Amino acid sequence: MKIGLYFGTFNPIHVGHLIIANHLAQYSDLDEIWMVVTPHNPLKKKSGLLEDYHRLEMVHLATQNYPKIRPSDIEFNLPQPNYTITTLAHLQEKFPKDQFALIMGEDNLKSLSKWKNYEVILERYPIYVYPRISDEVSQLPPNIDLSRVQVIEAPVIEISSTAIRQGIKDSKDVRPLLDSEVWKYIHHNLFYKK
Repeated sequence: MKIGLYFGTFNPIHVGHLIIANHLAQYSDLDEIWMVVTPHNPLKKKSGLLEDYHRLEMVHLATQNYPKIRPSDIEFNLPQPNYTITTLAHLQEKFPKDQFALIMGEDNLKSLSKWKNYEVILERYPIYVYPRISDEVSQLPPNIDLSRVQVIEAPVIEISSTAIRQGIKDSKDVRPLLDSEVWKYIHHNLFYKK
């Protein structure tokens, strides 16, 4: 199988994440999309980041009706801080028959040259890039080889988890931006109120 890895804190997962993941599941050559929940980095300020298992549960709730999209906690048991190259090596060892690819926004692609062992990532793993309004692939640093990069004509989604958290804190109705089960989970647990 060819599996696309969509990394994120998903704090919380919102409809924009689902639209991109589903678009790739339906319109690319990827067989499955794994939503890889990134754990809290103990070296960074928490800044409203929910516990790992709560964010994983929200991804599970949001993706349960999408057979080609599934949550992944693969990074929860890997050494911190998480490096994408370490996660990829671990997955390749655990699932040797599968092929893995990265899914990222154009903004992440621009900073790829700062990632640990980014040359190895580019050499071994295809990268699927979804568009952002303000970024252009043509503005990439010249040291990025674009031959392994596939720009997807996915819908441009400008929804941010940060804005959703602020909206909840300010008692705004953010329900249209979230899967209904995710909203119920957030509301029931009084998340992001403070």
